Amino acid sequence: MSSEITKHTPQPDLARTRTKLFELLLSDVRKIIEKGLQQAYHSVNQAMLHTYWNVGKRIIEDEQHGNRRAEYGKQQIKHLAEELVPQYGSSYNERNLYQFRNFYLTFSNLEILNERVQNLTWTHFRSLIRVENEQERLWYMQEAANESWSTGMLDRNINTQYCRRILAMQKEGIILAKEQEEKPDKLEFIKNPIVAEFLNISPNAKLYESDLESAIIDNLQQFLMELGKGYAFVGRQVHIRTEENDYFIDLVFYNYMLRCFVLIDLKADRLSFQDVGQMDMYLHLYDTFKKQPTDNPTIGIVLCSQTNGDVVRYSSLADNPQMYAAKYELYLPSQEELAREIERQKEIYRLKDTYVND
Repeated sequence: MSSEITKHTPQPDLARTRTKLFELLLSDVRKIIEKGLQQAYHSVNQAMLHTYWNVGKRIIEDEQHGNRRAEYGKQQIKHLAEELVPQYGSSYNERNLYQFRNFYLTFSNLEILNERVQNLTWTHFRSLIRVENEQERLWYMQEAANESWSTGMLDRNINTQYCRRILAMQKEGIILAKEQEEKPDKLEFIKNPIVAEFLNISPNAKLYESDLESAIIDNLQQFLMELGKGYAFVGRQVHIRTEENDYFIDLVFYNYMLRCFVLIDLKADRLSFQDVGQMDMYLHLYDTFKKQPTDNPTIGIVLCSQTNGDVVRYSSLADNPQMYAAKYELYLPSQEELAREIERQKEIYRLKDTYVND
């Protein structure tokens, strides 16, 4: 009896082989399904965008052909919604029809939907429509597509005026995404101010630099997204030893698009001359002891609670193109507050730009 059981029981090696074959089969089938679902989702998304765009176009054509008064357009959209919602659902309610109309007016070139930004959804475009400045809107659109921003990330970046906070814009207006073959400008990767409400630190709390550093490490993924594209975390309190002393740099990142290290020195107070001198030393140390021959020169950012125009004018910050100071905000300012702060920082960095290019 026992010999028969042994005879018909699969051997361990054979059972393992069958298990591996089944796991391979399961893995391949899953990949096929996921690919099919992704293609189906993409097709549905594109069809939805084309539908909304064409509905918006038709509404505009009717307004131009008929009575041009605003009251005429309102009544037509209202009547359309009353007829469409019972048949096609709430996607075609009065509010959405207005958005389809604005969608067409804002993105009148269908090529954008067909070729350039195929991975963006209707929710992305709904957020983009509310960006009034055309250059900024195109910049957000390109970045959202190229960096695969979620709709939540796009909304946060619009709300925090990500585009305007990039230092490169403080020279001659908005800089749109450049061709891949061009060398990236480091100023496109540095923002001022840094909006860090995600650190969950009260703006009124007594803040120590160690607290700020720990909060950044605890929220590293969000901090990396706030810094911008291309950043990878290298370490905290990075140690450099010379013949005479030991030095520790608060935070070190590497930007693979710029191909250089980025040092961040955290300051709980207003920017001082001593802070700039310290960062200047850190840059020399890092380029001497850490930078590889294939790396570009290291960039240093003093991240402080408040910048200082005198320090920008009369310190080595003024003539060192590798060193910057940026202010951090521990709360999410209103649109008006943030706009005023951006203008203040623009003025400070116009001073630096003047000195660097003299």
